[in-house]
Amino acid sequence: MITTALPSIVLVGRPNVGKSSLFNCLTKTRQALVAITPGLTRDRLYGKGMVGSHAYIIVDTGGLTGDKERDIAFLMEQQTQRAITEADHVLFLVNAREGLSALDQQLAQRLRRLNKKITLVINKSEGLDPAFLQSEFSPLGFDVGTLAIISAAHGLGIRELMEKVLSHFPSIETSTSEKSFLEEDITPRIRVSIIGKPNVGKSTLLNRILGEDRAIVFDQPGTTRDSTANDIEYRGKLFTFIDTAGIRRKSKTTEGIEKFSVIKSLQAIESSNVVLLVVDAQKGISEQDLHLLGFILETGRALIIVVNKWDNLSNEQRMQVKKDLDRRLQFVPFAKLIFISALHGTGVGNLFGLIQQAYRSATQNLTTSRLTRLLEQAVSTHQPPLSRGRNVKLRYAHPGGYNPPVILIHGQHASFLPESYRRYLENFFRKSLKIIGSPIRIEFRDK
Repeated sequence: MITTALPSIVLVGRPNVGKSSLFNCLTKTRQALVAITPGLTRDRLYGKGMVGSHAYIIVDTGGLTGDKERDIAFLMEQQTQRAITEADHVLFLVNAREGLSALDQQLAQRLRRLNKKITLVINKSEGLDPAFLQSEFSPLGFDVGTLAIISAAHGLGIRELMEKVLSHFPSIETSTSEKSFLEEDITPRIRVSIIGKPNVGKSTLLNRILGEDRAIVFDQPGTTRDSTANDIEYRGKLFTFIDTAGIRRKSKTTEGIEKFSVIKSLQAIESSNVVLLVVDAQKGISEQDLHLLGFILETGRALIIVVNKWDNLSNEQRMQVKKDLDRRLQFVPFAKLIFISALHGTGVGNLFGLIQQAYRSATQNLTTSRLTRLLEQAVSTHQPPLSRGRNVKLRYAHPGGYNPPVILIHGQHASFLPESYRRYLENFFRKSLKIIGSPIRIEFRDK
């Protein structure tokens, strides 16, 4: 039998058993945050991996605590429950260093009731006797065939574990599997990161876009800790939306985990094609939002400013917010603004059009002949002024990169051009090339 469907494998266990370390090991990435602190992972995190000819989807989840109260722990349990329901196979992780716990036994009973294929994974086993570990966790009722002893931190037993797990699935022809797996990776996707201060509605927006509760939403700043990538297809186009942790002022970022979260958020910006900066309409643009805008400008990413919670404002308040935005965002005139309600879905559907427009602007294919022709038109319309008593002659232009578009202009004494003429050329190229939502960089080279 030949199939191209990738098996989905979910990592489940109580906090701090090493699920995120194993996730990173299986995906050969550092996508998941790893620290000693329990409960670091909260949302579902998806990744891909391959062992030999077998490709698979791996899902990291938050730690299960058995807490039934309506708080973040309960919402984490709901996310994990959804991941288990979607999965083909469950890797139930326990901590060899801490031994068998009552919570492990409770979780084992719960998992069995779901009628899923389960492999017990005894992690953090380096230096310990395998026979002792099997005896220690024998009360869970897993036989040797459904048990694996590994060390995710040291990469021990990982390949053997996955070969055992994947043997449960129909054989996949090597060439078909590799082709399917690689084609999915190289299919052009628009990578979109959702950033902003804590509690402005980033996770609510992501859930609205995806049409499901993929990210935990809780009325507490800092609920999201990791950057999670989520793939979606919309009208034949592929997108990857990255939900990030809220970024606070440096002086308020105290916990080590929070600092790592900020780093992951900034890395998400750099790896994106388009950035959605979410702003709370009721609070307006803050100094921290302006700092984030400065970082986005440095990276050169296309930018859409999403003003959320718009439905809660009166007409008078809306006019005041728009006036304030126009005044404070003069240094990013290229950015597109959209006013939405992530909670109710108002305006969210218009985001996809703006994202594609900004992406096309940032990645369009420019040619030397076209850029040189536009340069000649710009110079003909408005000659360069004398600079330091010298005539500036601009010869030709050619592309120097994209995302953002970079235009290299060569000439005589070109580097002496005043700032006002540089802005004129930038605006001329932006208008002529119809670059919307993306910055444009023009660099000058003297002959």
